[in-house]
This record gives sequence, C-alpha cells and structure tokens, in this order.
Amino acid sequence: MNIALKAKSRLQCKIPIHDRAAEQSCLALLQSCNSLPKLAQIHSRILKLGLLNNPLVLTKFTATSSDLNAIDYATSVIFSPESDTLLYDTFLFNTIIRAYAQINNLKTNSIECYNLMLEYGVSPNKFTYPFVLKACAGIGDLNLGKSVHGAVLKFQFGDDIHVQNTLVHMYGSCEGGIELGRKVFDEMSERDSVSWSAMIGGYARLGLSTDAIDLFRQMQISGVCPDEITMVTVLSACTDLGALEVGKWVESFIEKQMVNRSVGLCNALIDMFAKCGDVDKALKLFRSMNGRTIVSWTSVIAGLAMHGRGLEAVALFEEMLEAGVPPDDVAFVGLLSACSHCGLVDKGREYFDSMKNDFGIIPKIEHYGCMVDMLCRSGRVKEAHEFIQKMPIEANPIIWRTLISACCARGELKLAESITKRLIGNEPMHESNYVLLSHIYAKLLRWEKKTKIREVMDKRGMKKIPGSTLIELDNEIYEFVCGDKSHHQSKEIYEMLDEMGRKMKKAGYVPTTSEVLLDINEEDKEDALNKHSEKLAIAFALLKTPPGTPIRIVKNLRVCNDCHSATKFISKIYNREIVVRDRHRFHHFKDGSCSCRDFW
Repeated sequence: MNIALKAKSRLQCKIPIHDRAAEQSCLALLQSCNSLPKLAQIHSRILKLGLLNNPLVLTKFTATSSDLNAIDYATSVIFSPESDTLLYDTFLFNTIIRAYAQINNLKTNSIECYNLMLEYGVSPNKFTYPFVLKACAGIGDLNLGKSVHGAVLKFQFGDDIHVQNTLVHMYGSCEGGIELGRKVFDEMSERDSVSWSAMIGGYARLGLSTDAIDLFRQMQISGVCPDEITMVTVLSACTDLGALEVGKWVESFIEKQMVNRSVGLCNALIDMFAKCGDVDKALKLFRSMNGRTIVSWTSVIAGLAMHGRGLEAVALFEEMLEAGVPPDDVAFVGLLSACSHCGLVDKGREYFDSMKNDFGIIPKIEHYGCMVDMLCRSGRVKEAHEFIQKMPIEANPIIWRTLISACCARGELKLAESITKRLIGNEPMHESNYVLLSHIYAKLLRWEKKTKIREVMDKRGMKKIPGSTLIELDNEIYEFVCGDKSHHQSKEIYEMLDEMGRKMKKAGYVPTTSEVLLDINEEDKEDALNKHSEKLAIAFALLKTPPGTPIRIVKNLRVCNDCHSATKFISKIYNREIVVRDRHRFHHFKDGSCSCRDFW
C-alpha cells in the first residue's frame, strides 16, 4: 500500500494511560507469534484492549509483522483512519523504515515512510539513517542519496560511524557515486572493518577490481582485521581479474586469521579458484565442505564447464541428483554450457527437455542461449537459426550475435549480414553490432562498405572495445592492449616478440592473416597480429618468470584464431603451460595443443 498519507494536524492531546498488564500481555503474545493467523488474533486483542495507539505495542507489532513478511499488514493498522499518529515516536517509524528497506521491491516505501516521519514532525535519530541509506542503495538513485546525505548533515549525524559506513555503501551502489563514497571514506576519523568492506565492495561491484584489491592491501597496513564479508568481496575482485596468486594469499590469510569459514565464504573460494584457472583446487575445496548448498554444486559444475571438462561437469550434476539436491535454473545453465563445450549435443537436448518435464523449471533466455551456442559450436548453424525462430520467447541480441559469429566462422556471410542489419535496426546505438557488420564486410572484401560503417560509428561517437589482456606477476596486475608500448620494459618485450615470431615460424607456424580485417598487405597484417595484447602479455611473462613456470592470462574478448594457433606453438617451443581465460571459457595450452574441443 502507499503509506505516504496526508499528515494529520498535530493537536495538543493527552496520551491515554493504558493498563500495564494488558500492554505486557500483548508484548508477550507478539514475542511468541510465529504465524499470520496468530498475528491477526493479536491485532484483534490490541483493538479490544484499546492499545491501537500505544507506540510500544505498535512497534513490537510492526517488528513481528516484518519477521513474518507482512509489513504491509502492519502499516495498514498503524496508518488506519482510527489511528492517532500524534502519539507515534521515532522508534516506531524506524521499525517501519527498516522493514521496508530490507525488502527488494518495497525500498521506495521505506523512503515514503521516512518522508512521512519528517512530515509528522517526528525527529529522526542516528539509527534512522542507516536504514534510509540502505533503501537508497537498493534503489540506486544518486540524487536521492545526495538528498538524504544533506539531511544527515542537517541533523548532525555525519560523524556517526554507522551512518558514515552506510553512506559509503550507498554511494558505492549508485551509478556515478563511487568518488563521493571514497570522499566520505577518506574523511572518516575512524574506520572499522565495515567501513573498509563497504568501500572495497563498491569498487568490486563496479568492476574496479584492481582498486578493490589495492584498498584491501591498505586495509592490512592500517591494522584493521577484515571480516568474512570483506574476504568474500576481495575474492570477488580476484575472480574478476583472474588474480590467482592474490586469491591464494587471501585463502592463506583466512586460515591464519581464523576467519569463520562459512558456506558463503567457501563458495566464494570455490568460485575464485574455478574462474582463476585452478579448477582442481576448487573441486578439492568442494569435496572438503561439510554443508554444501546448491551454489556450491553449481559453482563447480560451471567451473568444470569453463575449463572444457564437460564430462566431469555432467558426472557431478548426476552426483548432485543422487545426493538429493534438486537442481535450479542456474545449475542447468552450467550443465548445458558443459555439454556445449564438449560437444554433447544429444545429451544437451535431453537435459534441456528434462528441465521442464522432470523438474518443472521453465527454460529462461540463458538456457536457450546455451542451446544456440551448443548447435553453433558443433557447426549446425542453420539448425541453430531454425531453433531461434521456433523459440517461445524472443531471442535477445546476445543469442543473435552468437549465431552471427558462427555464421562468419562457417562462411554463412549473407545470413550473418542480414541478421546484423536487423540487429542494428533494433539497437542503433550498440557498437558491437556495427563492429560485427564491419567484420563481415571485411571478410567479403567489401572495403568501401566497411569504411562507411566505421564512419557511421565515428559520427555517432561509438568506439570498438579494445582487446586487453591482464597478467598477474609478483602480486601485481599488468594490463596490455594491442600495440601497447606504455610498459617501462617495452623494448625488451618487443624483442621477445621478435624472438617468439622467429621460433614459431621455424616450427611451422603460419599467421592467420584473415583475422586482420584491414585492407593492407600481408606483411603489415602479420605485424598487426604480432602486437595483439595476449602475445604481449605472454612475451612479458616469458621475460619475467623462470623456465617451466605456468603462465596465466585473462583476456576481455574472445581469443582470435591466430593467437589461439600461436599460443599452441609457444607452449611447445618454450615448454610452458599457458592458461588463457577469455570472455567465454578457459583454454589450457600444453605441448602444442589446447584443451578446447574445437575453435570457431
């Protein structure tokens, strides 16, 4: 219900004195209330005893309603026409504000109640604003958050550490607010683990994972001991960056500091190891867990799928069923992805059908996307197109782009062109659609049309996302982009690139110059390929690490055909295991081969 009712005129009146025994009786009943029917009975008793306007009883009634997920019922009582809101106090309003702030789709009601509180002339206290700011964070409205921050300063609660912590959290949850959150954080006279966690969490949510890890290191220097929430957030940042060594250090820190290893923290560790390239460690942690949740199972299933170990992922899913753990829709995404990566098309179809038939799970767009990816990877492009056309829900652009990429790889360029033009019509400001069409024209050698597409992008202010590669060495994260010369060892890196090129060609490597979608000669194309970000990162790793040491890199885009081929040669020539995480999966290169089933 809309609780922003018109404020009643505040008249001078005496607060009626209620029978203390009746009050205590209702409070005791509310304390033990555990169902809505009982709550309704207590409501009747409150009316009968004339306690409808008793703030203490109403506050407890509201708290109990909140525990039973019935806060709307409480507010319908509290703001009923018979209620005398002149008697309501800060604690009652705080209880309502807090209840609504905890419910995802009702956080705006929390703000309405706060505004009503001010309208009634009830003064907020230092406990009011953490609840209000939590609601602002959930809504994600930066201007609203700034307005509440202004009220915090007006009522002089700006120095309270709990209010400051929720201000940092609020700004970190609103688009464009992270710098304001950092300003609040930097100006705090004292900080506890919650303060650091809020700021680190803000960075991690925005994908500023390097900043999150840097701040965590500052936290160690400051002497503040992180809690479980901090560790989960830092592990999330490690996962995003693929920073395995930092993740390992976090695990050892957890053991050393005896941080509580909750199921949530164990799941975060499993997810980190799986997505940072050490799925065997993730599996080992999973096996050592006592209380596994569906998240534990799905993290390992998805991790195995990413590493191309589809048969193991399928076996673990079957083990989960035997253990009596019912799968959810997320588990099926991991399972279907596993079938896709290891070419189990028929098995994937069976699992897709069993979602609804055996488990009553209606397939979502993600599941349909897995099926399209599965068909495309197996070369069944036309079948994938027919599957999309028969889907009961409309395909999203991601599915269409999956099909377009497969069309380009399989030579179905006319189909790719028509689909991409339709996508541009639906998403005229999405740069990746123009990039795809530009690539198609380049493959068709229609350079004039390719140039026009680029001109349209420039005119509309759209830029192609540059390929970049991250590598972690000695607890530092280094990033390379194509043709990068910003590193202080750039000269040595390019010398290593030249050496790699000579040795690869001697071993039989032939550059895939068709990957260079520019109207230039073959020599220039080879030079362009040689400067790809993953080759730069690998060259840097070869320079900085001892012989035989595994190399792990993370790429923001899909690895191109040429880099995939080149990395096979590099792994054999230099006797290195090279683990590459791209946008879709892991590639494990060793002795001149890759773990992936195929590459398109």
